[in-house]
Amino acid sequence: MDTVGTFEMAKVLCKFCLFTAIHKHYSLEEWKEFAAQNPECLQNVAASSGTGPSDFELLEQILEAVPQVRYICLDVANGYSEHFVQFLRDVRKRFPDHTIMAGNVVTGEMVEELILSGADIIKVGIGPGSVCTTRKKTGVGYPQLSAVMECADAAHGLNGHIISDGGCSCPGDVAKAFGAGADFVMLGGMLAGHTESGGELIEKGGKKYKMFYGMSSEVSMKKYAGGVAEYRASEGKVVEVPFKGDVEHTLRDILGGIRSTCTYVGAAKLKELSRRTTFIRVTQQANPIFDQVDQP
Repeated sequence: MDTVGTFEMAKVLCKFCLFTAIHKHYSLEEWKEFAAQNPECLQNVAASSGTGPSDFELLEQILEAVPQVRYICLDVANGYSEHFVQFLRDVRKRFPDHTIMAGNVVTGEMVEELILSGADIIKVGIGPGSVCTTRKKTGVGYPQLSAVMECADAAHGLNGHIISDGGCSCPGDVAKAFGAGADFVMLGGMLAGHTESGGELIEKGGKKYKMFYGMSSEVSMKKYAGGVAEYRASEGKVVEVPFKGDVEHTLRDILGGIRSTCTYVGAAKLKELSRRTTFIRVTQQANPIFDQVDQP
């Protein structure tokens, strides 16, 4: 997302040994400039790409110009296509030694297909994001907690990994995603609205806000594709996020929450969370506050 996966965000996240999937709309020259000024961050970023011919060409140029980048993120809204699988195979053939993340999918069968086609890490999530309207516009989606559990089992059986992508609104949700079996958790909305985030900064009534939008929103498609194609609808919305200042404060809050989770459940390491966690179904008759936080 160009409002979150920025070079400015990567500079801060790498200080905490956190990882940034750089959005796919930066130019080659911008990549070169970032690499020259921030060589210490290059081990903690991935070059993102779509699946078109021009995307493949730009990806090649970036990885040739910045060989320190060893991670690739193949990012599409719908990973269920022969075209996507073939593109993944082509990228794996061209870059046999890089670590490839690919998605998004939500079922174990497709996780296995992508791993066998060359992916190392699978992005899991269709529709759970705070600015994603896919489920409302199309009726397509999958409960994120269930998707993480099922896809983690499939990936780990093939020595692969998964990223839980979407649905986290507080540190507890991040901990639940790890507890469900995710190896990585991808954040969007929780990192929006900061100094390092993309998006226009606006002021209303004496308060500051930053624009945050989904990459399938009308705003995004107008920015990068000239508008929404006639055959499809926008599947993202635009929100004004209250300005939160530097992202470092938010990161410390998230990491502190996860550390506390580990102490509560007796996990000495983050990877132990899934073996120390039990999930309880919350019914509709229960307190609605708990219903809201039942799943990441």
